[in-house]
Amino acid sequence: MKKNNMKKPTKEAIRIMKPKQIFISILAVLFVFPLMGTFAQQAANSGSIEVITTFDYPGTGNSTEPQKINERGDIVGIFLDSLGVSRGFVRFSNGSFSAPIVDPNDTVGFTEARGINNPGTVCGDYATSDGNNHGFFLSGGTFTEYDIPGALSTDVFGINDAGDFTGTFSDDDVIGQAFVSVGGTVTSFSVPAATATLAYDMNNGRDDSDHTGDRHSEQLVVGYYIDSSGILHGYYRDPNGALHFPIDPSGSVETILFGVNNRNKDAEQGQADEQHGKRWVVGRYADSSGVTHGLFFVPPNGFFTFDYPGSTFTSLNGISSQGNICGRYVDASGIAHGFIARVRGTPPTKEAGTEMKARRGVIPAR
Repeated sequence: MKKNNMKKPTKEAIRIMKPKQIFISILAVLFVFPLMGTFAQQAANSGSIEVITTFDYPGTGNSTEPQKINERGDIVGIFLDSLGVSRGFVRFSNGSFSAPIVDPNDTVGFTEARGINNPGTVCGDYATSDGNNHGFFLSGGTFTEYDIPGALSTDVFGINDAGDFTGTFSDDDVIGQAFVSVGGTVTSFSVPAATATLAYDMNNGRDDSDHTGDRHSEQLVVGYYIDSSGILHGYYRDPNGALHFPIDPSGSVETILFGVNNRNKDAEQGQADEQHGKRWVVGRYADSSGVTHGLFFVPPNGFFTFDYPGSTFTSLNGISSQGNICGRYVDASGIAHGFIARVRGTPPTKEAGTEMKARRGVIPAR
């Protein structure tokens, strides 16, 4: 998509900041990740979201923007250097970083790494001198380019373990459509009357442990759309293909849903962990005072707000089945920093705004 039309929402630009009081409990707990300082936001006798550690892609002045996290704890993301050049990266579960990810066809200093699955395949997008974006996959050091046939612009945002993936494309650089590719079949869809619909993530669906052969029967797609007034709203697409929208917490003026977990029915600490069988979605929203909050969403209508200590911009971008979250906060100088958090229990949720449903509509990709 051309940068003057679609680049701002695609690069996730909700950049409004003002001070806000936040309640933080400091917990002395050991976790599986390196501990640099643990913070939790919670209500009494309830679940919480706890910050485990922060990190930055190596280099002076880099802004670090994590995007997704897999079950091993590998995190894919984007860093912007002091000159505004955008590059992808992987932060591995041991804390080390990959070399900068640069698509070989990137001619303008713009490559974004957006998704990573458990086998380690990375997906993302890059730009060319004509102002359009193109998708890519990176596996075993090899890049594979991807464009929706006939589209001017294609972005790939998320990939699951089966190699199914999500994104957005445009035929005319005006209207953006979401798409899912499942088993090699591409289906496009749009929220009615939206000027752009973006599909950011897709889970694995059913694990097929019952051998039904229907691994897509619990597949959820999440993202956001831009309405005719230019306002961003969250949505999700259920396994039947129905769209649920708008997903807007009370007080939101802009909402984005970024990541969805896979269902985890394993026992934890010797006891059944039922909350890990729930669908958990993460994202962010901005309020009318200019503060951007991390968003923890439980379909169909529950949400929990999370703010990184001392920051007026927090974004939760990816979540694993174990409840590990990757996200970022912005400091007072405008630099973004990555963090890893963990869901403990089930955070107390409030009802989100009223949603509407759209019937399933399949538009063949061109």
